[in-house]
Amino acid sequence: MTPSARPAPEPFRFRDCSLTIVSLGRSARNLRELRAELAAVPAGSIAHHFYDALLRPSFDDREYRNDFAAWTRRMLRDAPLAERLSVVDPLDCADLEDLRDRVIEIVEERLAEDPRHADVPEGMEFRFLRSQQVFFDTGARASTIRELRETLPKTTTGSVFYHFVNARFRSPERRDDYSTWLLGFGDEGKEIAERLRRIDFQLWSLSETRSRIAAVLAGADAGAVL
Repeated sequence: MTPSARPAPEPFRFRDCSLTIVSLGRSARNLRELRAELAAVPAGSIAHHFYDALLRPSFDDREYRNDFAAWTRRMLRDAPLAERLSVVDPLDCADLEDLRDRVIEIVEERLAEDPRHADVPEGMEFRFLRSQQVFFDTGARASTIRELRETLPKTTTGSVFYHFVNARFRSPERRDDYSTWLLGFGDEGKEIAERLRRIDFQLWSLSETRSRIAAVLAGADAGAVL
């Protein structure tokens, strides 16, 4: 089949996502308790504190990539541990249990180096949460790359989370939904998809990530977007 005869992909269906956050009633006052709770909480709690938290309205500190790193730096005052936890990339892990094991290993290594970790003040404990995600179809569609480019900036951060973050963990190829769809447009779509792959959602808020995706679709350098 020639490129001109290639059938167009089905329209891109924009979906949205919201979170209901639930407390597990489990907390940690110090590093040893954090290690114990990490081994005991459901895997969904690990997911929440690594990437579901991006959709949490209060999550606005991008200095650290996950809640564990932020807490160990702010409350335990342990900068070396926070740095090690911050560089853990869940996309490099086979699954959530692998991610859990990596975090526990880092904490255990730090405990072996320095077992003297005092309790944090009351009220500053690490509180384990989990998320219940609700997905729904917005009704918006895109049949061409141009329509995707025009529609995406109007979508919510929940939609960006669903298609660009959550999709990476649904896809065996760790590919976002926009890229999967774009691959149906031959070389042009493949080039755009490759540029989208370079956007690290862990470094930005969801609104900033949306701006970078829009810049790539517009043909600009995503890294130049402020």
